[in-house]
Amino acid sequence: MIDDRQPAAVMRRVPWVRMGAAALALVLTALTALTARAEPARYTVDPEHFVVAFLVDHIGYARTLGLFREASGSFTFDESTATLSDMRIVVRTASVFTNHDKRDRHLRSGDFLDSEAHPEMTFTAATARRVGEREYAVEGTLALRGETRPLTLRATWNKSAQYPIPSGMLGGKPYVMGVSARGSFRRSEFGMTYAVGNGWVGDEVELIIELEARRE
Repeated sequence: MIDDRQPAAVMRRVPWVRMGAAALALVLTALTALTARAEPARYTVDPEHFVVAFLVDHIGYARTLGLFREASGSFTFDESTATLSDMRIVVRTASVFTNHDKRDRHLRSGDFLDSEAHPEMTFTAATARRVGEREYAVEGTLALRGETRPLTLRATWNKSAQYPIPSGMLGGKPYVMGVSARGSFRRSEFGMTYAVGNGWVGDEVELIIELEARRE
């Protein structure tokens, strides 16, 4: 005999049908979440957890540590394939800080960063080459003082996870990725030749970058 009752009524009366429908809904939800995660996502660097610092030799006695107080950045990352791309970091050169006012003024002058004429230092990279499980060679370019030169950053993908601390007015917990990167360049290649000849100030500048970026 054919049961011509409505499908909803049949589902209410047959437990295994209800269970099957619920299981299917859960599977579809999981597949949707996995698909969303598999797609490349844009990340914006959190300015409160962003350090762009440098080390430069001083007459061979020790290296001077400095940093930039104003910087921003973004990149694209596909977590399913561990692919990093389209990175851009912008630094305000006038925000240089070495905990010494006279030295900081000198660094902003034409002898070094020439901040008035060149207010920004920019690193850009279209792609990154994976060299280890969580290690990357980010081969890009550094634009500084009107010059553009190749620069490779050695980057480590530290962690990606839901942030454990509520953030913002709504108290949400964003998805955050953490990265450490290192690199170096010769400042003389960007026109900063002050005290290179006599060795008082080192030519090589070691870059130190630590960041946390939020998935958009």
